[in-house]
Amino acid sequence: MITAIFDLDGTLADTICDLGDAVNYGLEKLGCPTHDYAAYKKMVGNGAKKLCERALPEGKNDKAAELHGLFKEYYSAHYLDKTRLYDGIKETLEKLQSRGVVLAVATNKPEDVAREIVWELLPDIDFVKVLGGVDYRPHKPDSAILIEIFAALPDAENRVYMIGDSNVDVQTAKNTGIMSIGCAWGFRGRAELEAEGADYIAERASDIADIILK
Repeated sequence: MITAIFDLDGTLADTICDLGDAVNYGLEKLGCPTHDYAAYKKMVGNGAKKLCERALPEGKNDKAAELHGLFKEYYSAHYLDKTRLYDGIKETLEKLQSRGVVLAVATNKPEDVAREIVWELLPDIDFVKVLGGVDYRPHKPDSAILIEIFAALPDAENRVYMIGDSNVDVQTAKNTGIMSIGCAWGFRGRAELEAEGADYIAERASDIADIILK
């Protein structure tokens, strides 16, 4: 049995514009300077609270909780305004599913929104679990989220891959003792994935299926 566990932001879908718009909404409300989308690519990856902390200017850390609240207010209504699947993702997931690969999502994005995005953009893909950031579970790169997915797998004899676009995903795979596939099209790029020691690098979505089904 093969299992493929996917990150969401920067891996399955390009979410950076909606994330950036949501944080900028909050920053504007607080009278703080905003950021362009390119800057947000370096801030995401460790959950919404950490994103808000990183977006604040120096000396404004006391506004982090307030900014997070404003972010949630905006993002809950605008998480699919500009978010789109990356080219070839749907076809790759369909191919893996047709070959019996068990599919799951493990993201630090708030779990309720993550599930809505996955169900909306990939309604025909049968994920065994879609897990995201919640208060009761440590965020990636902690292995807790993957261990929870393992408990739902139908076969204990699994070859498992963690697929994502950042050092956080590679670290998560290492912490869990599984293989990693880095997605070069994502927010962080090939150099970060190679530096972190990803087992494989995918340049395009179809490479994921080639690696897993080889």
